[in-house]
Amino acid sequence: MSLNRSTGLRNKLLDTGSFKSVMNLCFINIYSGARPASADDAVPGGCVLLAVISDNGGGSGLNWDAAAAAGALLKSQTQTWSEDSILADGTAGWFRIYEATDTPAGASTTKARADGTIGTSGADLNLSSVNLTAGTPLTLSNASQFTMS
Repeated sequence: MSLNRSTGLRNKLLDTGSFKSVMNLCFINIYSGARPASADDAVPGGCVLLAVISDNGGGSGLNWDAAAAAGALLKSQTQTWSEDSILADGTAGWFRIYEATDTPAGASTTKARADGTIGTSGADLNLSSVNLTAGTPLTLSNASQFTMS
């Protein structure tokens, strides 16, 4: 699959040189529906926010492992990336990973974000099931990583 990277992410990587520093304390939103054509775009009408992934589902931002290897940066092994209570019933279709200062539902060409697909296999983010039920928890794998090619 191919991630859609925002203009803001590309520019910040050129300015700072580090995905890890730009996306320190980031969050991941999981939506139903089809992802927008660009990560600069607002969330399309009809897409429903199903989950907000944070540290231990408590609303704190996500951290990354100490060093990348083979083009992949693993999630911090000291954190549990989760949503305590899925927000709505729905089929997970795509996700947006975004920096903590972003308002991820709106359009932006300055904020660092990336959009990707969700599936059970072969997607940018693989879940055990894409059918999410409101009120249940969701925890991402401890092997979760961000890969750039």
